[in-house]
Amino acid sequence: MSSDYAERIRQERTQKSQYFGNNPRSPIPAEEREDFPGLEYFPVDEDLRYELVLHEHDDKETMVVETTTGSQREYLRWGEFRFEVGGEDVTLQAYKADPHEDYLWVPFRDETNSEETYGAGRYLDLEHGADQVDADTWVLDFNEAYNPTCAYNEAFECPLIPTENWLDVRIEAGEKAYPGETAGH
Repeated sequence: MSSDYAERIRQERTQKSQYFGNNPRSPIPAEEREDFPGLEYFPVDEDLRYELVLHEHDDKETMVVETTTGSQREYLRWGEFRFEVGGEDVTLQAYKADPHEDYLWVPFRDETNSEETYGAGRYLDLEHGADQVDADTWVLDFNEAYNPTCAYNEAFECPLIPTENWLDVRIEAGEKAYPGETAGH
């Protein structure tokens, strides 16, 4: 799995940088695309790819999440992932905007924010089927952690990371801060 896995992640990263630099739908402002330096990432670290049981909540409570523009969005607290990073036990909540969605949104902040990574946090999207090992087990791969669109362009509205997903550990995987971003918003 090692070399194929790492190569797949590198190819996905290259494709994303090309899209961001060239596509008219890129979140990079049009006037910045010509000089777009590409995206920066931590080296691929297979130890930060987990296969975890989703502990689904019996009561899917609704949470109101603030956005970067001051508005609010509602999400359902769908379940939680429990795992260990650097010897520390951590828990991340997984959310859905709609109970019928086929994916989970797993936003998080960690101790790399505002230094190496986007100040407001990063996201993981887990797609039903594609990111599952079986019905209960999901692949939580921090090598695929990405910045929200507002990290590149303040014209975008992004949900902020709920405080319950602020981790007291470093997640040295996935996308780093975009050189043009203003830390934290």
